[in-house]
Amino acid sequence: MTSKILRLSIIASSAVISVPTFAEEVTLDSIVVGADFREQNLSKVAASVSLISEANIYDKASQSFVEVLAAEPNVNFSSGASKAKYIQIRGIGERSQFVTPINPSVGIIVDGIDFSQSALGVTMYDLKQIEVLRGPQGTTFGANGLAGVINVESNSPTNEAGGHIEATLGDYNTKAFGLTVNAPIVEDKLLSRFSLYKNTSDGYMNNVFLGREDTANIDELSAKAKFRWFAADNHTVDLTLQHINIDNGYDGFTFDNSRNSYADEPGRDAQETNAFALKSTYQVNESMHLISAISYSQTDLKYSFDVDWSYAGAFDDALYPYSAFDEYLRDREQLDIDVRLVSDEAGRIFSGTTDWTIGAYYKDYSENMSREYTYLAAPFSSVYDTQNTAIYGQLDTHFSNKLTLVTGLRLEQWDSKYSDSENININTDELLTGGKIGLNYQASADRLYYVTLAKGYKPGGVNADNRLSSDTRQYETETLWNIDAGLNANYFNSKVKSRFNLFYGQRKDQQVKDSLLIPQPGGSTEFVDYVSNAAEGNYYGVESQIDYFPLETLHLFTSFGLLQAEFDEYPNNPMMTGRAPANSPEYQYNVGLDYLFLDAWTFKTNVEGKGSYYFSNRHNEKAEAYALWHSSLEYTTGAFTAALWVRNITDETYQVRGFGSFGNNPGNGYATELYTQLGTPRTAGLTLSYDF
Repeated sequence: MTSKILRLSIIASSAVISVPTFAEEVTLDSIVVGADFREQNLSKVAASVSLISEANIYDKASQSFVEVLAAEPNVNFSSGASKAKYIQIRGIGERSQFVTPINPSVGIIVDGIDFSQSALGVTMYDLKQIEVLRGPQGTTFGANGLAGVINVESNSPTNEAGGHIEATLGDYNTKAFGLTVNAPIVEDKLLSRFSLYKNTSDGYMNNVFLGREDTANIDELSAKAKFRWFAADNHTVDLTLQHINIDNGYDGFTFDNSRNSYADEPGRDAQETNAFALKSTYQVNESMHLISAISYSQTDLKYSFDVDWSYAGAFDDALYPYSAFDEYLRDREQLDIDVRLVSDEAGRIFSGTTDWTIGAYYKDYSENMSREYTYLAAPFSSVYDTQNTAIYGQLDTHFSNKLTLVTGLRLEQWDSKYSDSENININTDELLTGGKIGLNYQASADRLYYVTLAKGYKPGGVNADNRLSSDTRQYETETLWNIDAGLNANYFNSKVKSRFNLFYGQRKDQQVKDSLLIPQPGGSTEFVDYVSNAAEGNYYGVESQIDYFPLETLHLFTSFGLLQAEFDEYPNNPMMTGRAPANSPEYQYNVGLDYLFLDAWTFKTNVEGKGSYYFSNRHNEKAEAYALWHSSLEYTTGAFTAALWVRNITDETYQVRGFGSFGNNPGNGYATELYTQLGTPRTAGLTLSYDF
């Protein structure tokens, strides 16, 4: 595999430098990334970053947020729900949640609000851009940024009164409606923007027993209000209010891995969130500015499913059939406060060579969980509270106008308390450290080389089931040392733009999702979900993105990710040593084009794919490699746009979640076999929009 990665790396580099020279110049708007302490043009960001722009989000409003991200290099996902809501970056990330509280590996920030534990509620409407930062973000994001961070920015209010309206109709009874109004309240003083989006679909399952086609339905409502107040010439205040109400059906698994369900008690996958973010940017003097941010969210979640996937009377009693339903209710609250001082050019220190940032952070998070399960004598409940207090800083030292040294450090005090209805009480506290050191070399205006060594961390936690042994009730903090080396370059008057990154990471006390199998009377099996530590692991690979503009009307693009990951040591399961962790495909790619013709029509097409990967660290069952082909045709005249789109054109069958070494079918004597949830089939629709 090492030689394969090196060969493909050389091919990618050759593709960048072998493009013919063109005389004409292509002018492109600067793309600004805002996830770091200072906003920077994408070409100046010395990290492995992908950016999904507003133009590429436009025809994806009704799609799953997580599945859109999965087209980016080395970003994968798992479902086991109405929509995929668990993200992995470079093979690191959660795949599900049942009883045990989890600390996320991938941070998700939406307009300054932390959605790391609530990705189901992130919708795609009225977004400005999505930034995908790969690798540990220990200085900027701390405990939530072990694998990387997804930063989502919606459109901000402007001085121009107007708005946008759009409607979508598609197969599977898909209907969506969006409305955006931009309304300056006091010109140049107080601005506002409001958006509302409703998305519904019957889903892709046919429940034969109930005679319904909507047991896996989608029902999403999101509303957002944004205000910008120019309190003074040197002071800006931004307020974001969000309401999200998702009430989806969940009916995903069958004995024959088809879309024909026989469940008599389909589940639900629901989320209701109310949240706000308040941000103040104050220019203290010409040397520095103060950024103060506070956010709060309250979220109720319901996740339930038919455990037996069948109905009473489906099997003869001699086969020992069973009937069970499982439901998890969670109430989450989170408060985040972040205050930082950021230097400006006049405030550089050390003889005017060094930009600086210093800040403090506080988070208070609580989760109350209640589980009702057919075979529990009484409902199980738990309370999990965490508090984080951190200080952080970063120095950007400019040795010359080309060479910059970046050093960052974060110290974070982590305190947690867990208690449950089975009289288990576990408290932990520890000091966590993360940071980075890197060199950036701006060889020319269109070429930046960088190398960065970073440390990330993910706090330890507790497993919530008294059937586990005492030594597995807790697991340790994981740390990750990661090195990235890359090149951002533009060629031929910006006709070709590329980002190329090599990475290597070493994981210590690697947190892994596992499960204990408990045989039930009659031969069925119950899972007890828990997290443990593998001693060590490593990964390495490549991420590359190339945009080519041979004509003003034609955009060709390609991106790929290569990943080789393995467990170095796994004492609890020695058979896993040397094997790749779950959800770590060896390759991913996305290739496509956008073509404008006849001054009004745009044709878009792309194919995205990924290699096979293990579903779990407990068994050797794998998801099959797949490729999905999408296309759309857009017509624009004035303020009106019509887009006809088809996704998964070839109706490729692919899996988004899998359980193996597991028997659930009385009809074959509960034989051990693989059960999978299928991804989205071919879908087609029409989106109409009007700007006013």
